[in-house]
Formats: sequence, structure tokens, C-alpha cells
Amino acid sequence: MVLRGAAITAVGDQAAHAETLGFDGIGVTETNGNPFLAAAQAAQATERARIATAIALAFPRTPMDVAYTSWDLQALSGGRFALGLGTQVRAHVERRYGAVWSRPAARMREYILALHAIWDAWETGGPLAFDGEIYRHTLMPPNFRPPPAQHPRPPVLLAAVRERMTEVAGEVADGLLGHAFCTADVLRDVTLPALERGLERGGRARTDVEVTASVFVAADDEAWEANRRRVAFYGSTPGYRHVLDHHGLGDLFESLHARSRAGAWDEMPGLIDDDVLALFCVRGDGPGAIADEVTTRVGGLADRVCLVTEAADPSAVAPIASAL
Repeated sequence: MVLRGAAITAVGDQAAHAETLGFDGIGVTETNGNPFLAAAQAAQATERARIATAIALAFPRTPMDVAYTSWDLQALSGGRFALGLGTQVRAHVERRYGAVWSRPAARMREYILALHAIWDAWETGGPLAFDGEIYRHTLMPPNFRPPPAQHPRPPVLLAAVRERMTEVAGEVADGLLGHAFCTADVLRDVTLPALERGLERGGRARTDVEVTASVFVAADDEAWEANRRRVAFYGSTPGYRHVLDHHGLGDLFESLHARSRAGAWDEMPGLIDDDVLALFCVRGDGPGAIADEVTTRVGGLADRVCLVTEAADPSAVAPIASAL
């Protein structure tokens, strides 16, 4: 269950509620606040569920900063923390965060390698000697090493939309976080082959990387229409055009994109008919039927599934999760 934009004062209660409902994982987003602070709140309020950033932005922070924070969160959660990382888009990285954007796939690959080099130094007590093309970490005096870890290092889960970043996940990450604007066909025909190329490059097996598929779900008509708006928004974004192109819907992207540039946001959902919406969103007659359809779409392709909904209360999708 992903807590989207929850107030920092409410994260603990919402996380505890989600765990009580039976969710195996609780994600906190980086939208209008710091995801690591939210993860700390969620970790302290829960006992069983995995706590993950879903996602934290990598490029505005150095690998060392994220290594320290993740190390502490792993200790705070009793070994239940997962570091979900993503890039965001260039405009946000440069204009909102004032950070550097360049060669995102190559930068992310080196970023994750730097994280592992830092954690290796802490775990072994050996020297820190990471000298990459983009990041350089070569100083780690004894006083600046964290106390010995009582838990394994946190897994690094990489959010990826396009093929090159998916390959990076296969090569160096511990998990792939799929986006909900991805159909079962795209997952099978594009995403997983890209992941396999990355695994081959890194000399790794499919079992080395956990794949999470995200799926829009609608338990009622209101949620169905809310997801129509979400699909229209993502469908207007150039970074997701390849998904529509894969289904022969390039003209739909052009229409959505033109309206987004003109500020005609209210017109965009009307361009998403039910057939297009059904490519991305699952609805059915009750939680069991929805769960069956989710399983049909991503069962055997993914190791975990994230049910994406506009509902603020996780109780709305808990019956679906239980049926799954």
C-alpha cells in the first residue's frame, strides 16, 4: 500500500492501519514532503510490513547521504526497510531541486554502485575506494563509520519506465518498481526483455531481482473515473508515449499532449474511452473478480503487485489485496 502525499503527522497512523488490514508492504512517496522522514514514522508505527520509499529521488542527494539515511532506517525498522529510488524528470531535478541532470541511466547505475561500495566499506571495515566517472567516494575515517549493522543492507529498488533504466535495474539493483501506466503486454514484451538484458550484462539471474508490477484498480464507478483522469494525465506525457505506441495509440498521445500544452486538462479524460482505460485499470464484480483479473494480467510476470488507487483509505482496496 502506498501512502500518497500523507501529512507527516498522519503517516504513522495510516501505516499502522494499513498493516492491520494485512498489507505486506507500505510505501511512502516523495511528493510534498521528505520520504525518509515519512519512512521513519511508518517504521516506528508498524511491526511486520516492509517499509519502502516509493520513491525517493536520487539525483538531488549524494549517494553518501542516502547511504547513511537508509542504513539508519534499516536499523530503525528492524531490517524491514527497502530503498526505492527514481529519477524524476529533468525539469523537476534542475528547476525544483536545483540539482544536476545528465545521462540519467548511466548516472543511476553509478549511483547504485556507489551505494554498494559505501555499504561494503561499512560492513567489512575496509577502505572506501569508489572512483567513478560521476561520483567519487574515497574518504571514510573510523569516526564516521556507522555502528555495525544488525541486519542486512537494505535492498535497492529502482523505478523504471523506459528500457534503458530497466536494464540498469537488471544489472545492479535488487528490485524493479514498475509504473502503473504499463499494460500487461508492455510488461511482457518490453519491460521484462529489457530486464533480462540487464541481468545478462551483470551476470545475474532472474531470481536476483524482485519485480513489482503496479496496477490501477477500481472497486466502484467513482474509482474507475478517477483512474480515467490518471491515465489521461500519464498518456499526455512524452516519457510514457511508448506505452500507447505499443498498442497503436500514438494518435491518442498526440491529442492528449496537445491539450496538456494548451492547459485543457478538463478535456483530456474524455479522450480515454473504456477500452483504453481497461488496458491499465482493473475493475470487476467484487474484490475476488478484481483479484482474479490482476492475477491474469501480472501473475507469473511479477513477484509483487502494488494496487494503485485514488482512495485515501486503504480499506477500499484491502479486500482485493486479501483476495490476491
